[in-house]
Amino acid sequence: MPDLFSPFEVRQVHFANRAWVSPMSQFSARFHESLPTDWHLVHYGAFAQGGFGLVMSEAVAVCPAGRLTPYDVGIWSEQQADHWQPINDFIHSLRLPAEHGATISVKTGIQLAHAGRKASSKRKFPGESGGPLEPADGGWQASAPSPVPFPGYPVPNEMGITDIISVVDDFAAAAKRAARVGFDVVEINAAGGGLLHEFYSPLSNSRSDGYGGIFANRVRLLREVVKAVRKAWPGPLFVRLAATDWSTEGWDGNDAVALAVLLRGDGVDLINVSTGGNAVTQIPMQPGYQVPFAERIGHFAGLPVAVGGLITDPAQAELIIKNHEADAVLLGRVALREPHWPQRAAHELEVPTAMAPYPPQHVMGAWPNLNPA
Repeated sequence: MPDLFSPFEVRQVHFANRAWVSPMSQFSARFHESLPTDWHLVHYGAFAQGGFGLVMSEAVAVCPAGRLTPYDVGIWSEQQADHWQPINDFIHSLRLPAEHGATISVKTGIQLAHAGRKASSKRKFPGESGGPLEPADGGWQASAPSPVPFPGYPVPNEMGITDIISVVDDFAAAAKRAARVGFDVVEINAAGGGLLHEFYSPLSNSRSDGYGGIFANRVRLLREVVKAVRKAWPGPLFVRLAATDWSTEGWDGNDAVALAVLLRGDGVDLINVSTGGNAVTQIPMQPGYQVPFAERIGHFAGLPVAVGGLITDPAQAELIIKNHEADAVLLGRVALREPHWPQRAAHELEVPTAMAPYPPQHVMGAWPNLNPA
């Protein structure tokens, strides 16, 4: 079997393969309602039918102020959590082949998020402008570690200690709801320029109290969130971490390794390696451009890592796993184009049809068998 289709285990949760769906915001909840809809059921369900071992949700807000847009989904209420239940139930009903004739259910993950100073944005749909949302159009006041705006956005409110404590509580409460409705993985979004990234990056944190200044203070909020979620959540805990701000004055790879070591001690099981998002800067994007960061974090922090970033070709994904550069690959845009990407990958990597990631209902449509063994 190719390494891409080898099983993977975290805290006794078994994943059928290493091809996972990356979190991708859909902006498809009804305006200011924040409930998952039929769109989300079909959207995520298609990836499960397509054979991905883990289907990660989009960024799910832990409080109303933490939404990026008024079309974001949330999980700060029991009603919102209940709307995730049928999505999880459907995905778990799909099973993929495993060794010795066994099968493994497709797993679900939820990414818990707070948008910080990027909150109250317009969605970036075709024909829609993006950028900050005015109060007259349903916008709200964003909060951040410091009154340092993201370029083109209003100055955010600087969070006080009470606000910080509330954020920690919001993440922990969201994790408890995620457990109740059947998610297999919780991921804390600490990248992409969201609130937790803003706290540890010197580009956005100019505080002089215990949450600003030196490295240990800037990473304090993320560590407090991780510890609170770890107490509330018994299963696999991932953190999406920025490996660099792509700025000489910002967060860098050495910082990321040092933080990952601390997060391992705090109970994190896997780092989802990302880069950028907290500044307007040039990112040298090319196929697999984030893989070297993932390999370095995994090696020096002693933690499993997953990575995305222009990973589109099955042979490319296979080499990343085979060469121990990452333990799983996260596919985003290519998954939108091709929700059944793992099945094509299995065909190109010559996985026997009986072991390829097809639900029974789709076996009749399997790619021509290159390896009948």
